[in-house]
Amino acid sequence: MKNLTLVCRLNLIVSVLFTLLCLSFRADVSLAAFPVAALFTVFMYIYTYKPLIVKQDISRINVIRRFFQYEPFVFITAFVFQRSGKEGFPLFFDALCSLVWVLILLISFRIQYVISEKRIDSLNPQWKEYRASNPSVKPNGAKRVIVEILEWVDALFQAVFTIILLNIFFFQLYEIPSESMVPTFLIKDRVIVFKTLAGPKFPLTDFGLPYMTKYKRGDIVVFRNPHYGTERKSEVKTFFSQFVYMCSLTLLKTNTDENGEIKADPLVKRVCALPGEQIYMLDGTLYKRTKEDSEFKAVEEDSEWAAWNLNPLSDKTKSKIKQIPLTEKQADECLEVEIMRRNFDLDSAKLECESLAKEFRRLCLYVQTKKIVDFDSIFSDKELMVYNLFSNVNSETISLLTAEGGAEWFDGFLNSWTADQNFNDKYEECCLKLNAMVKLVFGRLVVRTAELITKGISASEWGNDPVRIENFEKAQMLTDYIFEMDLRNLPVFPASNEDGSANYIPENCYFMMGDNRYNSLDMRHSYEQLLKPLSGRDSKSVTFYTNIAPQWVNRNRMLGKACFRFWPLNRAGAPGIGMREIKR
Repeated sequence: MKNLTLVCRLNLIVSVLFTLLCLSFRADVSLAAFPVAALFTVFMYIYTYKPLIVKQDISRINVIRRFFQYEPFVFITAFVFQRSGKEGFPLFFDALCSLVWVLILLISFRIQYVISEKRIDSLNPQWKEYRASNPSVKPNGAKRVIVEILEWVDALFQAVFTIILLNIFFFQLYEIPSESMVPTFLIKDRVIVFKTLAGPKFPLTDFGLPYMTKYKRGDIVVFRNPHYGTERKSEVKTFFSQFVYMCSLTLLKTNTDENGEIKADPLVKRVCALPGEQIYMLDGTLYKRTKEDSEFKAVEEDSEWAAWNLNPLSDKTKSKIKQIPLTEKQADECLEVEIMRRNFDLDSAKLECESLAKEFRRLCLYVQTKKIVDFDSIFSDKELMVYNLFSNVNSETISLLTAEGGAEWFDGFLNSWTADQNFNDKYEECCLKLNAMVKLVFGRLVVRTAELITKGISASEWGNDPVRIENFEKAQMLTDYIFEMDLRNLPVFPASNEDGSANYIPENCYFMMGDNRYNSLDMRHSYEQLLKPLSGRDSKSVTFYTNIAPQWVNRNRMLGKACFRFWPLNRAGAPGIGMREIKR
């Protein structure tokens, strides 16, 4: 009995301390924390400490037990209220409040253990006699119905709060929202994420358990989306959205952006690059180097999970996939363009571009009309976008052929890439070659179209010309490939310094990509597309739309590893590795 008295007094003291820590003088929702904690502490004293310790009365022992069961839940609610205001609190204060709450949790567990049904009789002989002479009697009629309902409500509330605490500190359930991890995960797959080793934090604070794990390449990780801001209002909204998400067992999603769209947060991706590495991706192959080894080398294991062509998957698996990004033919054409690019000889291309410019200059002599046009308008950055460049080649040819200075502009555009061929890396070389390939095909089309015009062949017959047909086929292949450029290739990341010295992914930071590389908006990309030159080494480069903006993810945004798929039941188990799912 003395031990119980001591523990209950300690519980009361710690509860009062936590209540005082909940004081807030800010004109926002944090003001609610103190009255919630204070009222509960007062009721705790009246309905638990006073009857149990002062009067030693256990006539309402069930009520007393309920108070101790709810104590940690009520105080964590006050904790969240206090941190839901417009401003946060210093780390040391968050740490103090968190540790006091943990102490309350441990003490309440201890008291519940001591006054449990099996042990309470041993604390006081009088209590044993009272319980023997006053056995519990189940109510009848309407009273029994009310009691049953209240017990169900009580069980529901305790289950909800228990799930929340388990989700915060131990494990959490997530639903796969997209096909970015196909074939490893499909939409609606549900996975369990183990969080304890990932250093989970107390709600709306930076204080929590220490990090006890390091991620390795190939780990499938759930993490907070770094594309979204971390301002206070957003973090509070995200927390309460996660609260609803957890309570509904992943059924309800309420975390929306300013447009009312559900946020892609958190994300599920695979760790592809580690701290201390610099990477780039070319033709679907990931390369890395480190301070210890300055030569880029292929990351062989990345090919185990990177899915570039989903067509070989089993019919059973493909029936569950909403979008196959590329047909078998498109996948083959992609590889064909890459072979063409690798075999593309820049010296031969330079000579051909010079020859095409001279031929076009000769053809211009046959045209008498020489009007004045604004080439900057006709060939704006938007019009130099690969698709537009080829789509408008007929009108562009006529403008160049009939305008003053057209031959000079064509010469300058076609040969501007030849000035600088000193590459810092393979990705730069890839971009310049693609740019030169586009210009070469464009040059052939312009010259051939000009030849047809000067020969008096009508535009209605141009479509049957075999030279134009051949080059338009190449133009289509190049256009399709460049449209997917950001999904197939990645510039050196982190970017090197101007002097060529390398930068590396910082300590405790990682780079993530989805397995379904053609259908994954991941850490390679931003959420905004910009029109940019295809080659930074060409002052008159063709342009393309790109959303490449690679970024790493700090460990403090990583929630844990996706370690087990529990739904659907026929695919339950540890997730497979990428294209090995073909056999499923």
